[in-house]
Amino acid sequence: MFDNSEFPKSLDEETFQSWLENGRESRINYNYLLIIWNAQEQEYSPVYLEGKAQIAEYDQYGMSYGAESLVAAYDLYSESRILSQQ
Repeated sequence: MFDNSEFPKSLDEETFQSWLENGRESRINYNYLLIIWNAQEQEYSPVYLEGKAQIAEYDQYGMSYGAESLVAAYDLYSESRILSQQ
């Protein structure tokens, strides 16, 4: 997943599925999973959010160091992509 010139490393499907499961099983009522690319570490990481409005806030303020990019956002329960930066 996400293997292109902007994100040169692919995200393993098994890892992605485990991130979805971890978000759904959390005691915190998360509804969304953000996939973040860290250019310095050349790795993807998950960020979990409770509300849809937080996605825009995270995109605007959470990327303040410049090394991270928001790749995509998913609904944890329908598993549908709701935002893509590709």
